[in-house]
Amino acid sequence: MRTVPLSERSLLKTDALQQAIFNSANFSSIATDAQGVIQLFNVGAERMLGYSAAEVVNKITPAGIWDAEEVVARAAALSLELGTTIRPGFEALVFKASRGIEDIYELTYIRKDGSRFPAIVSVSPLRDADDKVIGYLLMGTDNTARKRVENEQAALDARLREQQHALQESNVALEAARAAAEKANRAKSEFLSSMSHELRTPLNAVLGFAQLLASEKPAPSPAQQRSLDQILKGGWYLLQLINEILDLAMIESGRITMSQEAMGLADVLADCRAMIGPQAQKRGIQMHFAGLERPLFVHADRTRVKQVLINLLSNAIKYNRSGGSVTVSYGPGPGAAGMVRISVTDTGAGLDPAQLEQLFQPFNRLGQEDGAEEGTGIGLVVTRQLVELMGGAIGVESEVGVGTTFWVELEESTEPVLALPAFDPPHPIDGAAVVVHRTLLYVEDNPANLSLVEQLIARRPELKLLTAIDGYAGIQLARTYQPDVILMDINLPGLSGFGCLKILQDDPTTAAIPVLALSANAMPRDVQKGQEAGFFRYLTKPINVVEFMTALDLALDFAAVRGGTPLSSQDSAS
Repeated sequence: MRTVPLSERSLLKTDALQQAIFNSANFSSIATDAQGVIQLFNVGAERMLGYSAAEVVNKITPAGIWDAEEVVARAAALSLELGTTIRPGFEALVFKASRGIEDIYELTYIRKDGSRFPAIVSVSPLRDADDKVIGYLLMGTDNTARKRVENEQAALDARLREQQHALQESNVALEAARAAAEKANRAKSEFLSSMSHELRTPLNAVLGFAQLLASEKPAPSPAQQRSLDQILKGGWYLLQLINEILDLAMIESGRITMSQEAMGLADVLADCRAMIGPQAQKRGIQMHFAGLERPLFVHADRTRVKQVLINLLSNAIKYNRSGGSVTVSYGPGPGAAGMVRISVTDTGAGLDPAQLEQLFQPFNRLGQEDGAEEGTGIGLVVTRQLVELMGGAIGVESEVGVGTTFWVELEESTEPVLALPAFDPPHPIDGAAVVVHRTLLYVEDNPANLSLVEQLIARRPELKLLTAIDGYAGIQLARTYQPDVILMDINLPGLSGFGCLKILQDDPTTAAIPVLALSANAMPRDVQKGQEAGFFRYLTKPINVVEFMTALDLALDFAAVRGGTPLSSQDSAS
């Protein structure tokens, strides 16, 4: 019978607590002698590793059931950390513990069947009564679940990093796209502004001189008048097309501005009736405006509401039958409370369901491309977008052979309260009327525009016209002759109209002179910029003679009040 050495007997002396640990199925407990040979292999170790105790006790060291490459790597790492050479094998597993250093590390166990699992191992020295190291206790736990969680977390972190990286790249791409879109929008706006100016400048000459010829004394012959009518019709229609395209582009770019306020519908519809009446009369269409005596008010942009209604009325006349009628009415909206509905009903051919579905598509004329009526197919698109920008809605109801009703709903408002400023006109001069000569300075570099205004002013004997072809000459003339009103082009050579206005405003001798802008820069932002700069009025080309004369008279009246010249004297002269 083998005699059990003293060291083995010391190892086998255990109390109840040690027995509980060694027999635990949840922990692998492996005890070795000082040379590393396994002496104890508990139930937990058998379960985890698949070996029986008899297969390993007194036969191998723990290094034999661990991943060899990891044992070599641990030896190398400890050698580097402690500055000494540590051999791969059992020494690397217990080196720190043999020197009284607490040691817990991760290694991979290899089961009897060759499968592997990660474990956390705690190594402690076993000492005898004389404190001599007689062996080592290696307590291990299966770390598979924790590793799985760590791997899943690492994979999640990696995905998050990838997503963050992708998001950053996306943000960079979006920022680049936004910058490109802004650049494209700026280029588009600059192109539209340039196109508007370049198209309006020659149109100004065409329409301006045509209006002059049409109003000559003696009147043109019938044949000449017919030719002039065709020129004017074509010119104004071309201007309408330009405005429609520019409106659509401005809406799409988000640069259109709205000035919404309380406004009376009856007044607006009365204006529309006066504007659309001649077109209806030419085509033999009867116009009926119902309920204008009812005072209803809406919150909207007055100019845009007129634009919307004029377009609907024009279409109702254009696509009506011969001898038909158009009825306009308004009242509380049948749907949401607080809305007012304006309806335009015609007695035309009507629209079928397929046409109604395509009605608000741009450049779609619903098969009328080869018809007698002119158009671009974008008027209704602009109309709908303008209505929606004002917070309203637009719709249509139609029956083939009966007619069509377009309706617009806008937010109802209360009647505006206007506080009129006090104004005391100058007292008239007693006795006979006195002719007062007034001076107008026109600063313009385009010869055709200069000639047009010269001929318009020639019809006003009380007005004297001074002209300058650049801003510097215009400023010098203004300082020298102190004109009553200045008419200023914007795109002048050398110094722009805005630059001239600033110099005139800063000079006490010219600061009080009203300055009218007359420019082919007719985009809404151009008009707004001109108003903010301080122009008395901002007129756009082509010149509408009536509007031009009205604005000129307003500026002359203003100058008369500022200068103390009686209005009655001026009026009597004209």
